[in-house]
Amino acid sequence: MLKQIINGRILTPQGWLEGGSVIIDGNKILAVSNSDLHIVNAQIIDAKGCYVVPGGVELHVHGGGGRDFMEGTEEAFRVAIKAHMKHGTTSIFPTLSSSTVPMIEAACETCQKLMEEENSPVLGLHLEGPYFNPKQAGAQIPEWIKPPVAEEYEPLLDKYPCIKRWDEAPELPGSVEFIQSCRKHGVVASIGHTRATYADVVAGHKAGMMHATHFYNAMPVVYKEHEFKVPGTVESVYALPDMTVEVIADGIHVPTVMLRVVYQIKGVEKTALITDSLACAASDEGVAFDPRVILEDGVCKLADHSALAGSIATMDRLIRTCVQMANIPMEDACRMASETPAKIMGVFDRKGSLEDGKDADIMMFDKDLKLTYVMQMGNEVTNEL
Repeated sequence: MLKQIINGRILTPQGWLEGGSVIIDGNKILAVSNSDLHIVNAQIIDAKGCYVVPGGVELHVHGGGGRDFMEGTEEAFRVAIKAHMKHGTTSIFPTLSSSTVPMIEAACETCQKLMEEENSPVLGLHLEGPYFNPKQAGAQIPEWIKPPVAEEYEPLLDKYPCIKRWDEAPELPGSVEFIQSCRKHGVVASIGHTRATYADVVAGHKAGMMHATHFYNAMPVVYKEHEFKVPGTVESVYALPDMTVEVIADGIHVPTVMLRVVYQIKGVEKTALITDSLACAASDEGVAFDPRVILEDGVCKLADHSALAGSIATMDRLIRTCVQMANIPMEDACRMASETPAKIMGVFDRKGSLEDGKDADIMMFDKDLKLTYVMQMGNEVTNEL
């Protein structure tokens, strides 16, 4: 059945389109037209003046709706994914914090099953660890953190094509071999939970590490050694212009002035927005999977207040934070939530923008940036118009 979205302000790769329409055939965008004349036999969806933008592509999310992807079960995955879809996430890379091999295997089995379903929002699995610097563990479970072990990661990469991204600290022994293995398997290698120096970052980058995990969080900024300034991991990533970054745009993990600095330096093309949310997100329960984590001040923390954990943000909140608190233009915030993450993960041929032939993944926001409508692969997820 044809569907036609009219009476909205449509974000296209060329900019905002007024007075046009988005025509959907099944799970694909048939056309983005500059005409809003009603198509015969099409279901008309009146946007009522809302912004019509691409659906959110979530690179880094641990859970939602009271469930965590570390549980590894199909039920946990479905509940968490559904919770985020209602808030504008139409494509998702479920994330595991540092985990044991059996936990990774269970999540991989579930992820691969869901990826095979028709119109699935699941595009692959993201492993955040366990190959991290223990001094930058943050809210990761410290007992499971270690340097890369080829006898572990090689069999996992060989067996599970659902693994699409793996985060690691490049200063660890064996890092170059790990990054090269990820690259060989088509897996995005990302720097995270690290104390990498400029030399470490450059070495990782040369091996194929092109992305930075929750930029500014769990990595050092410029510091002093005796009387000399030393570039931290943050400045080192800034110095490599082709490296992409992701930021937790909840207004808490990264203060909004710093969020704007990232936007100004790295730009839309190199900056992705993420939630890094835990099970507490889109949930009334306020309970995280990890018993060490509490919900306080609108964010997840370790109970001893030694570190922030994940957020409770959702995709729609990321966009509101960027526009209303960091003074980033709406079109740029939307691109950082859709286009840039789609490009980072190599799915921009079908996701991340409203164009003819792409998947029908769409969000709508009213003038106050309240999310009013979500469509995923041509199917309504929520309609509050």
